[in-house]
Amino acid sequence: MTTIPRAAILVEGISDRRAIEALAARRGRVLTADGISVVAMDGVGNIRRFLDRYGPHGSDVVLAGLYDAAEEGDVRRGLEGAGFGSVASRGELERLGFFACIEDLEDELIRGVGPDRVIEIVEERGELGPFRTLQKQPEWRGRPLDQQLRRFLGNSNRKIDYAPLLVDALDLSRVPRPLDAVLAHV
Repeated sequence: MTTIPRAAILVEGISDRRAIEALAARRGRVLTADGISVVAMDGVGNIRRFLDRYGPHGSDVVLAGLYDAAEEGDVRRGLEGAGFGSVASRGELERLGFFACIEDLEDELIRGVGPDRVIEIVEERGELGPFRTLQKQPEWRGRPLDQQLRRFLGNSNRKIDYAPLLVDALDLSRVPRPLDAVLAHV
């Protein structure tokens, strides 16, 4: 039998889950000991299913979530459809515990860590060569470094591997707001 958590943080994918878990550890929180599950939904399009499971018509636990701003409509519709009432603004989403990343998790972490430090981490991982190859591609040549890094880290396997590394590299006074806010909500 599955234990029902006290709270659930709904995130789009595994990289988001790993980032939240890494940040919780850095903040000295043991989420499982606190009865908190971080649930990767395999895309925000699945939010309604998870809201039905954990929300007011399911196990009715404390909920929070992290999503990309471009997916806000899906989050809003999911919450409304799952019985959370009308959700007309980002402020209302935040009141319910759902926080937007401006572009995506990688964007938030690159800005928080700083592009120069991210390059150092890419080099430490032995992937500077592939990154330099991406920079030479006509489509990416001359683009801002943060955009190039976001594209490079956006690969599904890479984003999963790099999420906790970038969280570990964060100065705790520069943690992206959505990450801190979602943890604070639960």
